[in-house]
Amino acid sequence: MGCVLGAFGCCCGSAACSLCCACCPSTRNSIVTRLAYGMLLLIGMFTSWIFLIPSFARTLAKFSLACFFFTMMILMLCVKRSKDPRSGIQNGFWLWKILAIIGICVGAFFIPNHGFAPALMVIGTICGFLFILVQLILLIDFAHSWNESWVEKGEEGSKIHYCGLIFFTTTFYIVSIVAIILLYVYYASKPACGLNIFFVTINFVLCIIVSVVSVLPTVQNYHSTSGLLQSSFVTLYVIFLTWSAITSEKPNPVCNPSWYGVMKGGNLTEYEATGNGSVGVTSIIALVIFFGLIVYSAMTSSTKSSGGKLLGISGNEETGTPVPKSESGKSYDDEEEAVAYNYSLFHFMFFLASFYVMMTLTNWLKPSNDAQNFRQSDSAVWVKIASSWTCLALYFWSVIAPCVFRNRDF
Repeated sequence: MGCVLGAFGCCCGSAACSLCCACCPSTRNSIVTRLAYGMLLLIGMFTSWIFLIPSFARTLAKFSLACFFFTMMILMLCVKRSKDPRSGIQNGFWLWKILAIIGICVGAFFIPNHGFAPALMVIGTICGFLFILVQLILLIDFAHSWNESWVEKGEEGSKIHYCGLIFFTTTFYIVSIVAIILLYVYYASKPACGLNIFFVTINFVLCIIVSVVSVLPTVQNYHSTSGLLQSSFVTLYVIFLTWSAITSEKPNPVCNPSWYGVMKGGNLTEYEATGNGSVGVTSIIALVIFFGLIVYSAMTSSTKSSGGKLLGISGNEETGTPVPKSESGKSYDDEEEAVAYNYSLFHFMFFLASFYVMMTLTNWLKPSNDAQNFRQSDSAVWVKIASSWTCLALYFWSVIAPCVFRNRDF
């Protein structure tokens, strides 16, 4: 009961958060705050999903969360430690923040639709692609961190972690191979589907190349934790991006049949989501991955990881402020000397994430001037396929970088 009252106190101000700290598990305030913003984004995502019915489709073109995070990014510029008055805004006043988001959303209804929605969707495409780049870095960082953690535990004598590495690596590769076969069968089985054949084949070959490179003796000498777990994980994600790109093309019974039609054995030309309240299967999977990486970025506390560098995490979070034994089991302020992460950079990432959610919920479709009718955009295909190539390039570089720059700590 006390934790509930403490949480309500956090909604009203920053000082009242101490009530919550007394009954919540031991953790850093900086991590709790990032998780709270992640939950705020998740709630906004589900709210927008509910609004994806014909009479409310226009509200998606005025996504209020992007405005909120952009405002927070400006407000939090140059905050250095928790004693800065603006730090209280960052870590508290949650009720007022929710009211501000609702206010922005209501105000957006009074913005004329004509010409605004298409322009915003262009901005959304650009910001969405930028967040995809951030997401790719986080995903690769997660794969490396996962492998390093389990290899280390395996070397300490834990056989279950070695078995886990083998299991997940094998599973990811099997699923990837099955997915590639299905892509060839349903989307690249005819000569008329030349572009799809090219997408699937080139990504399949590139995935084989990075998998082989990751276990070369030279790479292992300078990057001992490089392995097939990361490669299998990246391969599966690249195949997913390939599928997502192909299904973003114009409906075609030969080269882009409806996923629902394939499963039901019915109409293969029916497009699976047209902004009328439904969200495509690829979009649902993309949003699940998105939220998982948001949580991962919120929990990241290493200054050496790519995720930590993206958030501007400082050294004091990695070590943590010493906690007296009498305070064990309580949340504590780890930002008295310096902020644990760059507030403005964090909100900028969530600003991009808001646009990414907007574009994903509409399946990257292009609205008409009244923002109530959506049509497919070729840009979605190339944004997604370019993302797959960028993912492979980033992973390839993360594998060979220690071999190229041998005197640097990666």
